[in-house]
Amino acid sequence: MKKFALLLALSCFWFSGGFSQKDFYKNYQFTKADTLRGMLRPERTVYDVTFYDLNLKIEPDRHFVSGYVDIYFKAVKSFKTLQIDLFENMHISKIEHKGGEMRFDRLHAAVFVDLLPGYNQGESGRFRIYYEGYPTTAQNPPWDGGFVWKKDSAGKDWIGVACEGTGASLWWPNKDHLSDEPDSMAINISVPDGLMCVSNGNLRATTPESGGFTNWHWVVSYPINNYNVSVNIADYAHFSDVWVASDGDSLACDYYVLKENLEIAKIQFAQVQGMFDCYEKYFGKYPFWRDGFAMVETPYLGMEHQSGIAYGNQYKRGYLGGRIPKDMSWDYIIIHETGHEWWGNSISSRDHAEMWIHEAFTTYMEALYVECTMSYADAMRYLRSQRPFIVNAEPMLGAFDVNFDRWRSSDNYYKGTWFLNTLRHAVGDDVLWFDILKSFYEKHAYQNIVTADFLNYMNDKTGRDWSRVFEQYLTYPKIPVLLYKLEEKNGGVILKYKWQADVAGFDMPALAGNAEAYERIFPTEKWQEKRFENVKKEAFKIGSDVMLIEAMLRAED
Repeated sequence: MKKFALLLALSCFWFSGGFSQKDFYKNYQFTKADTLRGMLRPERTVYDVTFYDLNLKIEPDRHFVSGYVDIYFKAVKSFKTLQIDLFENMHISKIEHKGGEMRFDRLHAAVFVDLLPGYNQGESGRFRIYYEGYPTTAQNPPWDGGFVWKKDSAGKDWIGVACEGTGASLWWPNKDHLSDEPDSMAINISVPDGLMCVSNGNLRATTPESGGFTNWHWVVSYPINNYNVSVNIADYAHFSDVWVASDGDSLACDYYVLKENLEIAKIQFAQVQGMFDCYEKYFGKYPFWRDGFAMVETPYLGMEHQSGIAYGNQYKRGYLGGRIPKDMSWDYIIIHETGHEWWGNSISSRDHAEMWIHEAFTTYMEALYVECTMSYADAMRYLRSQRPFIVNAEPMLGAFDVNFDRWRSSDNYYKGTWFLNTLRHAVGDDVLWFDILKSFYEKHAYQNIVTADFLNYMNDKTGRDWSRVFEQYLTYPKIPVLLYKLEEKNGGVILKYKWQADVAGFDMPALAGNAEAYERIFPTEKWQEKRFENVKKEAFKIGSDVMLIEAMLRAED
């Protein structure tokens, strides 16, 4: 299980005490419902979920779901009342515990349950929630959460659900907070005969039921984010493949696609082989080995549903045919959403405010895939194609304790990946940089982390304090500016330079000189100078083409 710990509080303190991230969001209008959904209140922290057993019947003709969830837990502290979450439009019929029906109260989407006579610290228990209703229908999936009710070309139901940000509690009762994941989970879904239900993990059995329904029994054997739990329902065709890791282990790869797309899917999904080769190189083997890997065609663009990636890129290159250089042919949804298996699914953040951990590292994996399959120059060319999407309008860290999903830009993705690429060049040692990435991942696999975890690891591995760098890029909207002056003298160039930034004492290394062979410089807030030999003034550059900085030339005094 993934436990919340004191580091969460330390992270919130480190990134809030007088920083602009806190000031930036103080005028946002957050409600009591936002706080109930996003905060680790005592009714949440008193227990740790160890296992969910979800049992649900889905009726496509009515857009209706009904069933129950067994929640297994361990008491972290002694308690009588705990909180679960379920959207207000979903009706709870009853809650059973130890053979009796328990009292509960609802406040917005929070449900407070009295598990009498209570639990002492260390004790384990289980309770069952019966519920039903018409779950939210997504209007613009996957960017807003909910069910997607579509038909395939033959008129058969084609259904999916995506709920990142909005929350899994829009369709099933759970402790809907990123900090607490179950050790494992059972997902049992009844759907009309003639349709297949594909969920997370491994399919253990199918069981015929009365009334023309079949129950599909899926089991997840790893910790899983609640928003990653998903169902995909259609008249799918299924095919499979095997990927062999460098140590000889074989990974089962299963693909579920609409029948009319079977042949093109076999061609498109062949990219998975080379992708896994690259991701193993940078981060190690696919993290959910026992559960296998699957891609499932969905009626929306895509989502990183653990061990069952949602795929809706229409078998096109790039992002629905665009967003990557024209000479590149890889499929964005395959490469990006699978990258989340390492960053977002295995390593997860503890609060939605730190979703940059999921999105920046995964977007950076796209560039690493290009570097692996093509070259460093091509990876930089790909990264530069993202640069116009960086707007620097808000901090990459959101507001804590409110389930923040109100970003106004995609800076979590593109600014985040450029931040990582900037760190790579500031470190100035690729062997060390890639060791940091891989060893940090290996140390924190299957854990929830905070930003301070990565910062502290960087500090330890490099012997340098990067806290001011992280503070600038993550808690302020603007990027740092390198002010510089140039003087050509005796066949070389004299560079005078200093940082201008929001953070006092900002001191990140940078690059300058000949773009074919940059040299590292170590700017601070005070003017310094360095001589560069055999470089003409007109050919001199600051490394803003590989680092997310602004370079501003000042005339000589």
